[in-house]
Amino acid sequence: MTALANLKLTNTRKPTQQPAIVQCRNKLAKRIWEQMELARAQAQGNTYTSKQLKSIVSTEGVRKTVEVQKRVKPWWFESDNGKVCVHIRYGSKVVELAKGKVTVELASREELVPTLDIIKSAVISGELDAQIEAVSGQLRAGFVRR
Repeated sequence: MTALANLKLTNTRKPTQQPAIVQCRNKLAKRIWEQMELARAQAQGNTYTSKQLKSIVSTEGVRKTVEVQKRVKPWWFESDNGKVCVHIRYGSKVVELAKGKVTVELASREELVPTLDIIKSAVISGELDAQIEAVSGQLRAGFVRR
């Protein structure tokens, strides 16, 4: 029992639900992490595909879950002046990072991963909550029943 005596023991339970904005932050942070992995793989000359679970029904009517590869499209492109530009997507919508600004301009591809890491930390700390709320509202409006 001497090993446990050095630890601070509490009676805290794990929360059963997270606030909606925290779920949105986690979703966007995961997508940014995928973009970082894609950029690292392309820098090394490799390909990157993410895996996801998909439920399918066989011809016999049996439902089973299989792991499939998900294609990850890059969020960056090269502009007319030769600079690399990155935009952040939430679903199919581009997130407005500042008033009227949707892209981050970089001098080269070497700056891509550190820039995405900065944006990811901003998302996790809640700096982009208002923009995420606006974009998720636009996405939800497209699914309204008529």
